[in-house]
Amino acid sequence: MQVFKSAVGLCAVVSLAACGAPEEPVEQEALAQQSSTLVTGTTQGCTFTISAVPVPGAMPPRDELVVTRAASSTCAYGAGSVTLGTSYGTMHRALLANSHGVATAYSYKPTMSGSSMNRCQVNHIDPATLSIVRTHEIAVMYGTQHVQSCSLDQTDAGATLVVYGTKGGPLPGEVGNRPNYVATYYNFFTGTTPPVYYTY
Repeated sequence: MQVFKSAVGLCAVVSLAACGAPEEPVEQEALAQQSSTLVTGTTQGCTFTISAVPVPGAMPPRDELVVTRAASSTCAYGAGSVTLGTSYGTMHRALLANSHGVATAYSYKPTMSGSSMNRCQVNHIDPATLSIVRTHEIAVMYGTQHVQSCSLDQTDAGATLVVYGTKGGPLPGEVGNRPNYVATYYNFFTGTTPPVYYTY
Protein backbone atom coordinates (compact mmCIF):
# COMPACT_ATOMS: atom_id res chain seq x y z
CA MET A 1 0.00 0.00 0.00
CA GLN A 2 2.98 2.34 0.54
CA VAL A 3 3.63 2.83 -3.16
CA PHE A 4 -0.04 3.55 -3.74
CA LYS A 5 -0.12 6.07 -0.90
CA SER A 6 2.83 7.84 -2.52
CA ALA A 7 0.92 8.04 -5.79
CA VAL A 8 -2.15 9.39 -4.02
CA GLY A 9 -0.01 11.95 -2.22
CA LEU A 10 1.42 13.19 -5.48
CA CYS A 11 -2.04 13.51 -7.01
CA ALA A 12 -3.76 15.09 -4.02
CA VAL A 13 -1.07 17.46 -2.83
CA VAL A 14 1.51 18.19 -5.50
CA SER A 15 1.25 18.84 -9.22
CA LEU A 16 -1.00 16.81 -11.47
CA ALA A 17 1.57 16.85 -14.22
CA ALA A 18 3.47 14.07 -12.47
CA CYS A 19 0.36 11.92 -12.22
CA GLY A 20 -0.29 12.15 -15.92
CA ALA A 21 3.27 11.98 -17.19
CA PRO A 22 4.55 8.99 -19.14
CA GLU A 23 7.28 8.36 -16.55
CA GLU A 24 4.78 7.14 -13.92
CA PRO A 25 4.38 3.40 -14.72
CA VAL A 26 5.30 2.42 -11.15
CA GLU A 27 2.23 4.11 -9.64
CA GLN A 28 -0.03 2.70 -12.32
CA GLU A 29 1.31 -0.79 -11.70
CA ALA A 30 0.85 -0.36 -7.95
CA LEU A 31 -2.81 0.52 -8.41
CA ALA A 32 -3.30 -2.48 -10.66
CA GLN A 33 -2.01 -4.70 -7.87
CA GLN A 34 -4.84 -3.62 -5.54
CA SER A 35 -7.26 -6.13 -7.11
CA SER A 36 -7.82 -7.94 -3.81
CA THR A 37 -9.56 -4.95 -2.24
CA LEU A 38 -10.58 -5.40 1.38
CA VAL A 39 -14.28 -5.97 1.98
CA THR A 40 -13.95 -6.28 5.79
CA GLY A 41 -12.78 -3.77 8.39
CA THR A 42 -12.75 -3.29 12.17
CA THR A 43 -13.41 -0.20 14.26
CA GLN A 44 -14.59 0.34 17.85
CA GLY A 45 -14.13 -3.38 18.45
CA CYS A 46 -16.66 -4.32 15.75
CA THR A 47 -16.04 -6.07 12.43
CA PHE A 48 -17.90 -4.87 9.35
CA THR A 49 -18.25 -6.62 5.99
CA ILE A 50 -19.77 -5.56 2.68
CA SER A 51 -21.40 -8.31 0.60
CA ALA A 52 -23.46 -8.74 -2.56
CA VAL A 53 -26.54 -10.81 -1.70
CA PRO A 54 -28.74 -12.18 -4.51
CA VAL A 55 -32.40 -11.14 -4.20
CA PRO A 56 -34.43 -14.40 -4.02
CA GLY A 57 -36.64 -14.93 -7.04
CA ALA A 58 -35.80 -11.60 -8.64
CA MET A 59 -36.20 -11.52 -12.42
CA PRO A 60 -34.04 -10.31 -13.95
CA PRO A 61 -31.49 -11.33 -11.29
CA ARG A 62 -30.17 -8.57 -9.08
CA ASP A 63 -28.10 -8.22 -5.92
CA GLU A 64 -28.43 -6.19 -2.75
CA LEU A 65 -25.35 -4.52 -1.32
CA VAL A 66 -25.39 -5.23 2.42
CA VAL A 67 -23.06 -4.17 5.23
CA THR A 68 -23.13 -6.48 8.25
CA ARG A 69 -21.77 -5.88 11.74
CA ALA A 70 -20.71 -9.10 13.45
CA ALA A 71 -21.50 -9.83 17.09
CA SER A 72 -18.45 -10.34 19.30
CA SER A 73 -17.25 -9.88 22.85
CA THR A 74 -15.47 -6.66 21.80
CA CYS A 75 -18.41 -5.08 19.96
CA ALA A 76 -20.76 -3.16 22.23
CA TYR A 77 -23.38 -2.71 19.51
CA GLY A 78 -24.11 -6.34 18.67
CA ALA A 79 -24.97 -7.86 15.30
CA GLY A 80 -26.74 -5.81 12.67
CA SER A 81 -26.95 -4.99 8.98
CA VAL A 82 -27.95 -2.25 6.55
CA THR A 83 -28.81 -2.49 2.85
CA LEU A 84 -27.05 0.14 0.78
CA GLY A 85 -28.74 -0.46 -2.57
CA THR A 86 -29.28 -2.91 -5.41
CA SER A 87 -27.55 -3.64 -8.69
CA TYR A 88 -27.90 -5.65 -11.88
CA GLY A 89 -24.75 -7.39 -13.04
CA THR A 90 -21.27 -7.68 -11.63
CA MET A 91 -20.15 -5.20 -8.99
CA HIS A 92 -16.86 -4.13 -7.48
CA ARG A 93 -17.10 -3.43 -3.75
CA ALA A 94 -14.84 -2.24 -0.93
CA LEU A 95 -15.04 -1.34 2.77
CA LEU A 96 -12.71 0.69 4.97
CA ALA A 97 -13.08 1.16 8.73
CA ASN A 98 -11.10 3.47 10.99
CA SER A 99 -11.55 5.60 14.10
CA HIS A 100 -13.63 8.11 12.10
CA GLY A 101 -16.23 5.61 10.91
CA VAL A 102 -16.98 3.09 8.17
CA ALA A 103 -16.72 3.89 4.46
CA THR A 104 -17.95 1.74 1.60
CA ALA A 105 -17.73 1.94 -2.17
CA TYR A 106 -19.30 -0.22 -4.84
CA SER A 107 -19.81 -0.07 -8.57
CA TYR A 108 -23.34 -0.84 -9.69
CA LYS A 109 -25.70 -0.87 -12.67
CA PRO A 110 -29.00 0.76 -11.65
CA THR A 111 -31.22 -0.79 -14.36
CA MET A 112 -31.09 -3.54 -16.96
CA SER A 113 -31.32 -1.03 -19.79
CA GLY A 114 -28.50 -1.14 -22.30
CA SER A 115 -28.09 2.60 -21.84
CA SER A 116 -27.68 2.23 -18.08
CA MET A 117 -24.02 2.76 -17.18
CA ASN A 118 -22.16 1.50 -14.13
CA ARG A 119 -21.29 4.10 -11.56
CA CYS A 120 -19.69 4.06 -8.10
CA GLN A 121 -21.54 4.85 -4.89
CA VAL A 122 -19.55 5.96 -1.85
CA ASN A 123 -21.10 5.87 1.64
CA HIS A 124 -20.23 6.89 5.18
CA ILE A 125 -21.89 4.55 7.69
CA ASP A 126 -22.23 5.19 11.41
CA PRO A 127 -20.64 2.21 13.22
CA ALA A 128 -23.10 2.36 16.14
CA THR A 129 -26.44 2.89 14.39
CA LEU A 130 -25.56 1.56 10.91
CA SER A 131 -27.31 4.61 9.49
CA ILE A 132 -26.02 6.03 6.21
CA VAL A 133 -24.54 9.41 7.12
CA ARG A 134 -23.35 10.45 3.68
CA THR A 135 -23.74 9.23 0.12
CA HIS A 136 -21.93 10.38 -2.99
CA GLU A 137 -21.98 8.99 -6.52
CA ILE A 138 -19.06 8.90 -8.92
CA ALA A 139 -20.43 8.85 -12.47
CA VAL A 140 -19.16 9.73 -15.91
CA MET A 141 -20.58 13.01 -17.20
CA TYR A 142 -23.90 12.67 -19.04
CA GLY A 143 -23.99 8.95 -18.20
CA THR A 144 -22.30 7.99 -21.44
CA GLN A 145 -19.67 5.53 -20.15
CA HIS A 146 -19.02 3.18 -17.23
CA VAL A 147 -17.15 3.65 -13.98
CA GLN A 148 -15.77 0.14 -13.98
CA SER A 149 -14.30 -0.10 -10.49
CA CYS A 150 -13.81 1.69 -7.18
CA SER A 151 -11.45 0.80 -4.35
CA LEU A 152 -10.72 2.58 -1.07
CA ASP A 153 -7.71 4.00 0.73
CA GLN A 154 -7.10 6.78 3.27
CA THR A 155 -4.69 9.59 4.09
CA ASP A 156 -4.37 12.22 6.83
CA ALA A 157 -4.68 9.61 9.60
CA GLY A 158 -7.94 8.40 8.10
CA ALA A 159 -9.68 11.79 7.87
CA THR A 160 -9.34 11.91 4.08
CA LEU A 161 -10.94 9.15 2.04
CA VAL A 162 -9.44 8.16 -1.30
CA VAL A 163 -11.46 6.29 -3.94
CA TYR A 164 -9.63 5.03 -7.00
CA GLY A 165 -10.40 2.90 -10.02
CA THR A 166 -11.03 2.99 -13.75
CA LYS A 167 -13.63 4.73 -15.88
CA GLY A 168 -14.55 5.12 -19.53
CA GLY A 169 -15.24 8.85 -19.75
CA PRO A 170 -14.71 12.21 -18.03
CA LEU A 171 -15.74 12.88 -14.43
CA PRO A 172 -17.04 16.34 -13.46
CA GLY A 173 -14.11 18.76 -13.10
CA GLU A 174 -11.46 16.08 -13.48
CA VAL A 175 -7.87 16.96 -14.28
CA GLY A 176 -5.98 14.80 -16.75
CA ASN A 177 -8.75 13.14 -18.79
CA ARG A 178 -7.15 9.69 -18.44
CA PRO A 179 -8.78 6.26 -17.85
CA ASN A 180 -7.64 5.82 -14.21
CA TYR A 181 -9.03 8.12 -11.53
CA VAL A 182 -8.31 9.12 -7.94
CA ALA A 183 -11.15 10.83 -6.05
CA THR A 184 -9.99 12.59 -2.89
CA TYR A 185 -12.63 13.37 -0.24
CA TYR A 186 -11.08 15.75 2.27
CA ASN A 187 -12.67 15.45 5.75
CA PHE A 188 -14.98 12.77 4.37
CA PHE A 189 -16.34 11.66 7.74
CA THR A 190 -17.05 15.15 9.09
CA GLY A 191 -18.06 17.21 6.05
CA THR A 192 -19.87 17.19 2.73
CA THR A 193 -17.20 18.65 0.47
CA PRO A 194 -17.30 16.95 -2.95
CA PRO A 195 -14.22 15.05 -4.08
CA VAL A 196 -11.35 16.36 -6.15
CA TYR A 197 -10.75 14.17 -9.22
CA TYR A 198 -7.32 13.49 -10.68
CA THR A 199 -6.73 11.08 -13.53
CA TYR A 200 -3.70 9.40 -15.05
